[in-house]
Amino acid sequence: MMITGQDLIYACSAIGAGLAMIAGIGPGVGQGIAAGHAAAAVGRNPGAKGDITTTMLLGQAVAETTGLYGLVVAFILMFVKPF
Repeated sequence: MMITGQDLIYACSAIGAGLAMIAGIGPGVGQGIAAGHAAAAVGRNPGAKGDITTTMLLGQAVAETTGLYGLVVAFILMFVKPF
């Protein structure tokens, strides 16, 4: 069986897509930490619940973009034909 250059590029694209999905770990951990700290802050100061929730959700939305960029890169590597 002969491995062609095209096969090598497909294999490297699949490996790259898998590595790109590692980018989803950071936002998941960060959002969990942010939600935990926000819950603790609301427990300490229930009157500021609206401000804390708004700030937490805005921060989580910004953090999620990293994971989405990784997903887009993985889709491009898997489904866009290099040739």
